Amino acid sequence: MANIQTLDPSASPLDYYGWELRRQREAHGLKQGQLGEIIFCTGSLICQIETTKKIPTRDFSERVDAALGTDGTFSRLIGLVLRSQLPSWFQPHAEMEARATYLSTYQAQLVYGLLQTKEYARAVLATGMPDDLDGLVAARMERQRILEREHPPLTWAVLDEAVLLRPIGGHEVMRRQLSHLLELTRHRWVHVQVLPDAAGEHASLAGSFTTMRFNDDPDVVYTEDLISGHMTANPETLREASLRYARLQAAALSVEESAALIARVMEERYGERPQPEERAVA
Repeated sequence: MANIQTLDPSASPLDYYGWELRRQREAHGLKQGQLGEIIFCTGSLICQIETTKKIPTRDFSERVDAALGTDGTFSRLIGLVLRSQLPSWFQPHAEMEARATYLSTYQAQLVYGLLQTKEYARAVLATGMPDDLDGLVAARMERQRILEREHPPLTWAVLDEAVLLRPIGGHEVMRRQLSHLLELTRHRWVHVQVLPDAAGEHASLAGSFTTMRFNDDPDVVYTEDLISGHMTANPETLREASLRYARLQAAALSVEESAALIARVMEERYGERPQPEERAVA
């Protein structure tokens, strides 16, 4: 196994995290197993993180800060580490998303990433057969922390009704995902509308898109194709996206009607299934 001292701490956020973890641990005179006992994990896990074989979690980072008295160093680093696990083409979008004051999105296929449960996100990300699924899931969950801020971005999502009906991850995963959407509808900064199938042809048959607005920077429109994402601040594209989004919102159910539909689909399509009766033994 590689020695952490051979790592270049400037190579990546993950390399710096591992290098700094070993430096701080050794400065406190602790072996890997000893630190593991203090923060309730194995010495092997400490070793794997110090050698960049394992992606740390936010919980791990907070426990290390508490154990070593590092004044939140690792809790601050973990955001950079997890963001670095995102695909390189997506990282600029994540950085812009984290600075946005208003997010409006239309999603034709899936629940918007910021609104996904961990299990739903895992099922979605697994379809790409990634080398480090755990790291990608953790990075997506980290993105959602922007909704927990004291002043989060106003987030408005229009979801195609097909999103509710597509059983991503299976019956139980979808039930928890729809329940999560209903919980989010009580969040004053999050609004969810459903575009019903009955709307027929609509303003964004071409696919999903997201607009990000900022206090001091131009608006940006983000779209994805099969293998990458694209951002533009082109004024004509922004005007077209704004017009299309207004038409989508007008065709969608109201926030209240959408919540009622989500609840109905959750119960009727993903409700508790009765257990099959056992056959009597003759």
